[in-house]
Amino acid sequence: MHFLFVASLHHPEALAAAVAATPPGETPPLFPPSMAQHFYEKALRRRGHTLDVFYRNIPVWGRVRAERHSARLTPGKVMAALGRRMPPQLNPDLRARNARLLRQAREQRPDVLWIVGDNTVIYPETIATIKRETGCTVVYASGTSPVVFSHPIERRAARLYDLVLVNDYYHGIQWLELGAKRMECLPIAACDPEFHHPYELDEEERRAWGCDIAFVGTLTPNNLYSERVRALEALRDFDLGIWSVHDVPPSLRPYVRGSALGAQMLRILSAARLTINTHGDFMRYGGNMRLFEAAGVGVVQIADDLPGNRTWFTPGETILTYRDHDDLRRKVAYYLAHDDERQALAARAREHVYAHHTYDQRVERLEALLSESTH
Repeated sequence: MHFLFVASLHHPEALAAAVAATPPGETPPLFPPSMAQHFYEKALRRRGHTLDVFYRNIPVWGRVRAERHSARLTPGKVMAALGRRMPPQLNPDLRARNARLLRQAREQRPDVLWIVGDNTVIYPETIATIKRETGCTVVYASGTSPVVFSHPIERRAARLYDLVLVNDYYHGIQWLELGAKRMECLPIAACDPEFHHPYELDEEERRAWGCDIAFVGTLTPNNLYSERVRALEALRDFDLGIWSVHDVPPSLRPYVRGSALGAQMLRILSAARLTINTHGDFMRYGGNMRLFEAAGVGVVQIADDLPGNRTWFTPGETILTYRDHDDLRRKVAYYLAHDDERQALAARAREHVYAHHTYDQRVERLEALLSESTH
């Protein structure tokens, strides 16, 4: 099958580095390893599929820049807010981007139009035209809640989505309520054993990154990550290290050790004794990327006690979960004091995700879903 991805390009500098590092004769990646689509790209190619991409966030005039989340009012936020006041169909840049996507789809005639969530660019009318003219299956893959995050053009297009893929089961139900034909909680997130594995570190790296508890991820804005922030605040008297490419609340800035994406993030996790993985406030079932990545790296993670975490892992065997901050602190202290138990749990977690939660397995399930939708 031929897949046409419609996605925003995050971390363009990371993609440029990955393309530059591609050995001669190999196909350069379409996505950087800091994006889940990179691993779907690899898994799909391994199974014989062909891929192209349309980067919807690249303006017709100008270039895309890496995003940085901040709680502060910035010129970029002001311009974005002003842009949202204009109906998308009247925005000349968006009209031009939609026309470019139509031309690309007509030339390539994809079997699957894979639209990545948080779409603020592609009109429902564009999706409908592509679907009508090419007969493609429309897959919408979203890692966030449509109640919290979706935009009007996403919701208006919901009835065009043949299959919605989600991380959080509850998000899938919400998309069905908006009119999507079918949803599957794969979850989207998984691990790639070629990339998500324990990393060998030298002494300098261990000194730079070593800590008892590592957190790598997003902490702003507060209305989306307040529970994550409070969990980290409860651990401030431990040896806590925080890495984020975005702004960090003042209460946690003394613990910031830098930023990290891709392989560097995995090297940081390899240097830690534990990692904490509190989901965003918008995930009540669970299933973020770090859930499977951390297990693949072979570091014990302690996550909030959510239904998905208990479905995909066994608490106390392949993951640690906490009910409240007192429980969090007790378990962190216990496993920091018991190296053998911690290391055994980490090994079991790694074996578990390699056996049940790889991107190859996700793609195998996706192929079955696509086959069902065409019969």
